[in-house]
Order: sequence, then structure tokens, then C-alpha cells
Amino acid sequence: MTPLRLMASRHAIFYSPLIGGIAGGFFAKEGFEATYQVVPPGRHVAELIGAGEIEVAQSAVSASWTFLEKGQKPPLTHFAQVNQRDGFLIAARTADPGFTWSKLAGAQLMFVHGAQPRAMLAWAMHKHGLDIAQVRAIDAGDTAHMMAAFRAGQGEYFHEQGPYPQQLVQEGVAHIVASVGDSFGPLAFSSLAASRAWLAGADAPRFMRAYRQARRWVNSAPPEEIAAAEQRFFPEIARQALVRSLEYYQRLGCWQGEPSIERGHYDVSLDVFQHAKLITRRHAYDDVVVAPPG
Repeated sequence: MTPLRLMASRHAIFYSPLIGGIAGGFFAKEGFEATYQVVPPGRHVAELIGAGEIEVAQSAVSASWTFLEKGQKPPLTHFAQVNQRDGFLIAARTADPGFTWSKLAGAQLMFVHGAQPRAMLAWAMHKHGLDIAQVRAIDAGDTAHMMAAFRAGQGEYFHEQGPYPQQLVQEGVAHIVASVGDSFGPLAFSSLAASRAWLAGADAPRFMRAYRQARRWVNSAPPEEIAAAEQRFFPEIARQALVRSLEYYQRLGCWQGEPSIERGHYDVSLDVFQHAKLITRRHAYDDVVVAPPG
């Protein structure tokens, strides 16, 4: 068996195409012994890829822009999309069938403050005629701390990827009222990245065959089947919360179509980051993206 070290920038059911490669046995069928972990505090997947400590990471094209903004060559390149939609949800403390985005103005919103999640949230609010500066922002830290803070009564609204809002719903402390991904169309949200040297090797086409199968599986299999296989990756999450998350992402269309990163989707992500003033110029697609191996 060939060792395959996988790493996620964030851990969520949203990234089921990668997790499903292990949970569904697709990497094993191609002869890989895959391991999966979340990036350790203080490290970055680009650094780990550059150092040869991992083979493949869940990342985003924006990770390469950080290097290009400094005039540096990125140590990673993006070869397949994981999600072609933003997967974050807005949950409210109380049920609100008549929710409108305007209700976020002046409200206490606990949201993920990382560069891409914040930029995408700001873009969604912009699409609804709001500025993110209008919310009373709460930064509670990582997902575990956010969950604990919301359970303890902090904030009126909660912003995260599935299955975390669905888990709060399961516990009876939140109600999902809005979808960031429904606010705008497809874009290059999250991707798989590796070094150009690894992508040129013999393992990359085998990996891609397995990944294509895993992506098709999580897009079309019954959510109950996927949830059962992936439960071990989310021991603290109720099975029904996983099922509801998978149902939502299948319906949203995150995992549909070919896994190649389309130029048009890439351009929309550039729009989002320019709006957030996180990049100073539009970085060339060919400096960041390559076609899937094989």
C-alpha cells in the first residue's frame, strides 16, 4: 500500500469528497493507505506541502494568492475543486420564518473570521445590500469555542459550515435561517492542492481516479449511507445532523459536475477577494491552477 497523507485546512462535512475517499474505501481500492488530519495550530498546508510532509491538502485558490501578493512562487498548486459553492449557513437563536438579511444589521453575529469565510460572508451581505461592518461581530475563536460560546448564550446569529449549525439545531439551541451559498452562484471555493512534483508522479492519476469516484458517491448516494460511513470522523456530532448537512450540500450542488477548477469560477473568487480588499491585483489562473492529473 502506498502512504497517502491528507490534510484539511478546516474539518467539516462540507469536505465530504475528500473524507469520503477514505470513508468509502475509494483510496484503498487504488492501493493507498490514507491518513487524514486537520492542519495543526501555527502551521499552514502550503508550508507542509512545500516541506514534503503531506501529499494532498484541502485548501483554496486564495491560499496561493497570499504568496503571489508577496511576489513569491506558491509551493502548492490547485488541481481539483472540492466545493463549487460557499457552504456556510446562518443560524439564529430563535426561529424566524420571515428572516431577511437586513436583520443582521446591528445584530450580534458570531462568524468565522478567517480570510476566505469572512470575505465570502461580506460578499453575500453585499449582494443583499449590506456591509459587514454593520454587524456587531463576535470572534469566539475556532469552531469548538464558537459552539461552546453560542450554547452559553453569546450572539444572536451563528455562522459556520455543516454539520455545526445542524448540530446546534439538533440540540434545540438554534434555527437555520439563511445560506451564504444561496446568495451567489458557483465559484472556486475549496480545492485540492499538492506540489507540482507530486502531481507529475505516478501516484497522482491513481489518486484522481479514487477522488472522482468519492466525489460522485457523496453527490449521489443516500445521505444516510454517507453519514454512516463518515460518522467516525465526527464522533461529537449526532447522526441526524450529519444527514441533514449532507442533504443540504447535495441540494445546494456543491459537488456536481467535473472536479476541474473552471476559469469562470476562479474569476468570481477574484471578485470576492477584491471586494474584501484582500488582494491588490487579479492573479493569473495559470499561476495557481492546473488540470486534474490523468
